[in-house]
Amino acid sequence: MYDDQATELEALEGLLSDPSAEPIKLSYGLLKFITGNFSNEIGRGGFGVVYQGTLQNGEVAVKKISSVHEFSDKVFMDEIMCLKRAKHKNIVRFLGYCSESQGEVMEYKGTYVMAEVQKRLLCFEYVPKGNIQDYLEEKLDENDWLIRYQIIKGICEGLHYLHEERISHLDLKPENVMLDAFMEPKITDFGLARCLVEGQSKVYTKIIRGTPGYIAPENINTGEISLKSDIYALGIIIIKLLTGQNVIDFDNWYESIGLDSPQVRGCIEIARDCIKVDQDKRPTIGEIIRELHKIDSMMTYDTGSSTPQV
Repeated sequence: MYDDQATELEALEGLLSDPSAEPIKLSYGLLKFITGNFSNEIGRGGFGVVYQGTLQNGEVAVKKISSVHEFSDKVFMDEIMCLKRAKHKNIVRFLGYCSESQGEVMEYKGTYVMAEVQKRLLCFEYVPKGNIQDYLEEKLDENDWLIRYQIIKGICEGLHYLHEERISHLDLKPENVMLDAFMEPKITDFGLARCLVEGQSKVYTKIIRGTPGYIAPENINTGEISLKSDIYALGIIIIKLLTGQNVIDFDNWYESIGLDSPQVRGCIEIARDCIKVDQDKRPTIGEIIRELHKIDSMMTYDTGSSTPQV
């Protein structure tokens, strides 16, 4: 390891130990080194591959953005600006980024040439429990309802922070909600996120991006995106956590839930409001948070305990 790379590694390890430290620019060489030449793949999506990296004081996740996605520097830096603003316990912590050119030997018209290839990578805290997709494969029962309820609340808290910062995630789905060692949910993957300026409530796009099944109707029909786009996706996630089903019967989904409690009933009502076709009839994330607090207050009053009961 070169001296400058050792200094850079020390800076990254210091950043990992200090929750208040700001993200830093990282070299491609360092990220290649800490991931063992990108040898330990831990995730894969439409925009890149995620690798586990090892430091002396912990683990990190390094996302290598696929070269086939020709993001402009502006689009990439816009994502970084969103990530730098997103600091909350229910959002995966952003540690640093890399954007540099590397010379690579490539075949071109039957001969090998040296070409400049743009390398774009993002570095995050490592979240060990994977994403919440596993919870969508089992029917809801009393044994894991409290965990699912805490996951729902954590997602809502993270989304509330984003919306307070005027950030619309635009790709909220189970694969983009990670779980830490304490089963605390953390929202990740801001590749499609939009930072709205003050006073701006919606924007329009000609290209529909996102994951089918989680894209709000108005985005599909008119290209309109707003904070309410995330609310629709949130509703779908809550339904899947409640039912344990990946395929939703939108007319009768709540009838398949085999558990009854004030929390379950409250989450059913929240989800039904979130997936309304008319976005103006969907609640804001602030209204959802207040409803969850109301449910918790009712349970505390009924049981005399601060722990939610089934």
